[in-house]
Amino acid sequence: MEKRDFHVIAETGIHARPATLLVQAASKFNSDIQLTYKDKSVNLKSIMGVMSLGVGQGADVTISADGDDEADAIAALEDTMKKEGLSE
Repeated sequence: MEKRDFHVIAETGIHARPATLLVQAASKFNSDIQLTYKDKSVNLKSIMGVMSLGVGQGADVTISADGDDEADAIAALEDTMKKEGLSE
C-alpha cells in the first residue's frame, strides 16, 4: 500500500471541478484508491464520495492506493493535486 499526505491550499478546497479531475485520474488505475479526511475514507473513484467529505482550504487529506499499480496511481494523483493548485 502506498500513501501520501496533502495539505489543501486551494481557496475553494476540493470542490466540484477538482474533485472531478481527481476522480478521473484515479479511475485510470486498477488499484483501490481511498481519500481520507477527518477519519472518514471514501473511494476516490466516486465523485459523490469525494464531494461528501466537504474538504475545504487548509484541510489535511491522505490518498492511499492498494493494488498492482499503486505507485503509479499515487504519483499521478500527486501530480494532479499540484497541477490544479490543490496542494503544494
